[in-house]
Amino acid sequence: MIQLIVGLGNPGPQYEDTRHNAGFWWTDAAARKLGLFLNMERSYHGLMARTTLNGKPVWLLQPQTFMNRSGQSVAALARFFKIPPENILVVHDELDLEPGQVKLKKGGGHAGHNGLRDIHAQLGSPDYWRLRIGIGHPGVKSEVVHWVLKKPSPDHRIAIEQAIDHSLKALPDLLAGDMTKATKDIHTAP
Repeated sequence: MIQLIVGLGNPGPQYEDTRHNAGFWWTDAAARKLGLFLNMERSYHGLMARTTLNGKPVWLLQPQTFMNRSGQSVAALARFFKIPPENILVVHDELDLEPGQVKLKKGGGHAGHNGLRDIHAQLGSPDYWRLRIGIGHPGVKSEVVHWVLKKPSPDHRIAIEQAIDHSLKALPDLLAGDMTKATKDIHTAP
């Protein structure tokens, strides 16, 4: 069962519409779907909302520590509420998927993603779930930083929003812990 959903991004209006904030976009949409409002929680270095579903607490979190320090926020909340890594879902932008694609997986490496790298280090484990939202790759490694911190084209933004909408249909299964059904639903093209 997923107890903590973390959307990765960078705080501040200058980053709001950049590709690196796809995780924030997803958790904003999930909060709307659940009727929740994210509020600043200094203890957890992020915007947070909490609800109870099926008798169990569920948290939404958007670290406000900047991408490279995301683990500070995630670990603070996970440790305080004793949430094991396997009950955490991290939603993030993914260079290796095209805009419009979205994939769910458990564990694995960080593939150079600095937010995931810090979460690995702070949790001491890579065994959490990841929802990877495709943002595409600029084609040249030296352009990656500029690419993720830039707004997507209108066509790419529409594709990313459609992928977010599609994957949110699996939210009830994610929260219920039916990861097999959630994976099937997410990986099935709309």
